[in-house]
Amino acid sequence: MHNSFKLICQHQGADVFAFTLRNSQGMSVVLSNYGGIIQSIQVPDITGNLIDVVLGFDTIQEYWLPEYVQTKSYFGSIIGRYANRIAHGRIVIDGKTYHVSTNAGKHQLHGGNSGFDKKVWDVISSNNQEVVFNYLSEDGEEGFPGNVHVQLTFKLAETNELYISMTAQTDEATPLNLTHHGYFNLEGSGHIGEQVLQIASNQILMQDADFVPTGEFKAVAGTAHDFTKPKAITADWDETVGYDQTFVLDAVDQKAAATVYAPQSGICMELFTNQPAVHFYSATFLADIKGKNGVQYGPCSGFCLEDQIHPDAVNHAHFPNTILRPGETHTHETRYVFSVRA
Repeated sequence: MHNSFKLICQHQGADVFAFTLRNSQGMSVVLSNYGGIIQSIQVPDITGNLIDVVLGFDTIQEYWLPEYVQTKSYFGSIIGRYANRIAHGRIVIDGKTYHVSTNAGKHQLHGGNSGFDKKVWDVISSNNQEVVFNYLSEDGEEGFPGNVHVQLTFKLAETNELYISMTAQTDEATPLNLTHHGYFNLEGSGHIGEQVLQIASNQILMQDADFVPTGEFKAVAGTAHDFTKPKAITADWDETVGYDQTFVLDAVDQKAAATVYAPQSGICMELFTNQPAVHFYSATFLADIKGKNGVQYGPCSGFCLEDQIHPDAVNHAHFPNTILRPGETHTHETRYVFSVRA
């Protein structure tokens, strides 16, 4: 390992490091092997000033404080084994029923009580533009079957592109659905409402009062969820609920799944993914909490674009498959491409 990292502390009996990735364009990314958390992404704005475009904390220790953990905010972390919700914590694989931990009422959210976001990952390699972590999720963890080996790679390119790759193998059939849960604010701070969003999606998943998919799809045309053309996040919304929906993507890999532009900073972020859906959350229910540099976070301080397979797909046969089987490799690829517009 090079001098792009420093030992911060120990947690769960393991060393916790902070890693800094840099390129020659002035962009930098600070992340940790605790939860695969991205603490900071600094990118140049239209004037060349650096803006930190993600929410988080100044110290990694703040991410495991009970008062933060109970908010279920997941700032900047890797989510697994299963992103979003599993209805009633129940899955059936090849006729066998499993009950996984429930941490959102009667449902499981983002991997349960102690998901990938709360694990100290093994550091495989690091330099000033790439880090690689591994984690073994053992059979029975949070009620999931099988031993799952996960490799996580972060790579910063000279083109101001942050690439995240997650691959996984298992020794027993098991559900797997991963994502990165970053909260972005391309102005650095303040309300996200004037930032302009486009999502390459013509339909969303219908969901019940617990935000669990019903299995039905709904066209976005003529609704507040129509982001097929760029518009301000608050242009059509109901401010009491904001956005917390899964958008089914029209195409994968060929074009940006989502694009966000901040008029004041001039910063633009494009999200590319090989996943079939993006869950857009406007952080309407984000708890009031003090973040980096003493900035007070609250509702709509950031937005999440969680690329993933459809939530609760294990309980909907017509959704894309999330069962990983022995001999298969799950591959999840995410790219955040940053630029500025005049």
